[in-house]
Amino acid sequence: MKRTRNFALAATAMAVVMTTPVFAQEAAETNAGDIIVTARRMDERLQDVPISITVYNPEQLAARNIVNSTDLATYTPSLTVNGRYGPDKSSFAIRGFSQDLNTAPSVAVYFAEATAPRLSSNITSGNGAGVGQMMDLQNVQVLKGPQGTLFGRNTTGGAILLVPQKPTDRFEGNVEGTIGNYDQWRIQGVLNVPLGDSIRFRAAVDRNTRDGYIRNRSGVGPSTFNDIDYWAARASLVIDVTPDLENYAIFSWAKSDTNGYMGKYAYCNRGTVAGSDGNIGTALTSRAANCTELDRQTAARYGYYDVANNNRNSFVKNETWQAINTTTWRASDEITVKNIFSYGKAKESYSFNLSGDAFLLPALGDTTVPRSFVITNPGPDGGQGDQWTLSEELQLQGHTAGDKLVWQVGGYLEHSEPNKQQTQYTAILSNCVNQADVWAFNCSALGNISIAHNNYFYKNYGLYAQATYKLTEQFAITGGIRNTWDRVRVEADNIQVIRNATTGALTYRCARAAQPAGGATAAVLTNGACGIGRSFETRSSKPTWLINLDFKPDPDTLIYAKYARGYRGGSVNEANLQFEAWQPEYVDSYELGAKASFNSGDVRGNLNFAAFLNKFKDQQVSVFIPQCLPLTNANGVPNVGGRATCTAPAPTGINGIQNVGRSELKGVEVDGSLMIGDAWRFDLGYAYLDAKVIQGGGTVTNCNSAAFNCDQASGFAKGTILPFAPKNRVTLTATYSLSVPEEVGKVSFGATFTHTDKQFSNHGNDKAFAQGAIPYNASIAPATDLLNLNFNWNSIAGSGVDLAVFATNVTGQKYWVASSNGLASSGAEWLLLGAPRMYGMRVKINFGS
Repeated sequence: MKRTRNFALAATAMAVVMTTPVFAQEAAETNAGDIIVTARRMDERLQDVPISITVYNPEQLAARNIVNSTDLATYTPSLTVNGRYGPDKSSFAIRGFSQDLNTAPSVAVYFAEATAPRLSSNITSGNGAGVGQMMDLQNVQVLKGPQGTLFGRNTTGGAILLVPQKPTDRFEGNVEGTIGNYDQWRIQGVLNVPLGDSIRFRAAVDRNTRDGYIRNRSGVGPSTFNDIDYWAARASLVIDVTPDLENYAIFSWAKSDTNGYMGKYAYCNRGTVAGSDGNIGTALTSRAANCTELDRQTAARYGYYDVANNNRNSFVKNETWQAINTTTWRASDEITVKNIFSYGKAKESYSFNLSGDAFLLPALGDTTVPRSFVITNPGPDGGQGDQWTLSEELQLQGHTAGDKLVWQVGGYLEHSEPNKQQTQYTAILSNCVNQADVWAFNCSALGNISIAHNNYFYKNYGLYAQATYKLTEQFAITGGIRNTWDRVRVEADNIQVIRNATTGALTYRCARAAQPAGGATAAVLTNGACGIGRSFETRSSKPTWLINLDFKPDPDTLIYAKYARGYRGGSVNEANLQFEAWQPEYVDSYELGAKASFNSGDVRGNLNFAAFLNKFKDQQVSVFIPQCLPLTNANGVPNVGGRATCTAPAPTGINGIQNVGRSELKGVEVDGSLMIGDAWRFDLGYAYLDAKVIQGGGTVTNCNSAAFNCDQASGFAKGTILPFAPKNRVTLTATYSLSVPEEVGKVSFGATFTHTDKQFSNHGNDKAFAQGAIPYNASIAPATDLLNLNFNWNSIAGSGVDLAVFATNVTGQKYWVASSNGLASSGAEWLLLGAPRMYGMRVKINFGS
């Protein structure tokens, strides 16, 4: 009933918005077939830009069934996704530069040249890799390598530019409907209206739902996970104030409400993993129980996509809106002034099991209600993330006669602060499977409830200049420099609520500060006792730069050499005791490339090549450090594996960020297109990547042995392969267009094959695998060979109706994209599974001029 009502509302919205049609704008290609990109903040032909770029036009996005930003990684060599916390909270990695936990993104996402609103919580958030952004785009550009000179945020990995269709002077539109397996229903619509000679308006709406492919067999909570359920809308207005002054305003909004993700048991620690935190303390209890539950699911013949959930309130909710205003003034034939202002808000609230466990502890009276090692919940007074972001960028662009010198200078400002208190309640080894019970601390004696308030404040400023000078008609040199001032501050507290095993009384204590004798009272929740309200801050001010030499022997060939310095700012996380702050990371990037296009009658196309070497230092790495337990606990009961040296035991282990070692990331990228007559088109993308640590002791640098088992910490040793860096990746697309009369329409068949080598998602299970204690290393996502097919029939019988049939993962390959890294802490490991075979059909009705 809910779905019927939602689609009735969507259909009504379409009827209102669609009283006229969309415009098939002159998107990414000119009449001559040249692809136009904005990789250097101005319109340029792709083959003239000395940057490794992958570009998708609207037809390619539709044929590949790219629904959200993270789908791009399926088809783009060198681009991968960190999906450890599920698809709604994924983040990007390019050339091995990845984002982990709550570090700043290594790959920035820009929409209409404005940076995506920030979102900071205790686990990784996409910061722009959300839903609803793929509708009505002019093109998508994936820029590889440091982009810190011209773009707002400094990033070491690259940038993704989402370029929306801009309103034009034509009156037209379309409505598109999609149905597919897993009960998918999607409706989209676009409207383009000229409101006069100097005003143009455009609007788009997207409503998409699909059941999840992870089946829950427990009967508790949602029936499926990894589902889709979102609304998205966009409106844009262009006003030509004068012939030389244009104002372009965009408002976009997206809201997603899904069941979240759920991990699947891979294996457990059966007491054979040496040096594991799963062999001591409370984790010993969960380790044994997880093994029992894994054996139960195996005996019950759970299928590959079957799980057992115990969280009655599982959900992931996200909402983002952003207003962007771009004013462009052509001050003269040689000088253009451009101002880009953006203000947006992003918030999220989630309740899910961080791993996928659901086990019974009969010794504590568990007979029917299972518990989990960690379930995270929003607080009763707010969710885990709620942030506003304001950015302002002023550009001055110019050129001399004949484009002998092309230059630009600018300044960038970004502020971001919380809208309200950001709160997370985390139930550890608890039988609180209802959110209301967590808030009331109505849980069993084992484990605790952790209450975290985290408020993040960002201030970023930048000044930059870049120019290209033609030495001759064939040679040109480009130089750019930027200085960035970054400041990140967190105001936070972290409180533990513990129930006494004998009396049932609650004890409140500050989880990240020294405890008073006998613990504390409930007053710590309100009066600031025990050091609550801690604040941490990092500041940095660093220059980045590039120098580039181009050689164009003819208009269709470009050879370039580039050197760039990249930088990603440090950050803070109060929850990581003694590791609360980390410093910036740096990369020196060297690249050689060549681009060539050709046209010899019936055979035409292009071929691009790039070879790169990135020298990475002070990289921000996730490090796990187990807690150090004393010989006995507070009740005098011996701790298994306890140590006499644990004089100031930490309340939990730490999964935090440190600046560790040096790495080298080197490889080659090849992409190209070949068109033979009007019938065949072939698109190729290939990337080879060798990304590993070249200097690192495999140990952490700042560790208190009285609080942690420092010798069991998992650091990046020399030779370690970086996460999300597959060695080989190849994508091949073949499209065949039938030769049929024009009155029949345009009919084509397409197939895309993508091979990805195995890749690390983390290194948490490496030691156990080396010991032979586990059957395989779930930290290594397996190699995949995915085949996608599509059939398109446009302008059916000369009408404005288009039909498309699509299928992804046609062979039904079973694979996983990440693991939970839980073996050392909770005693078991879980997999985040990739999507199975998906198929469906789209019908699009175009109307208007």
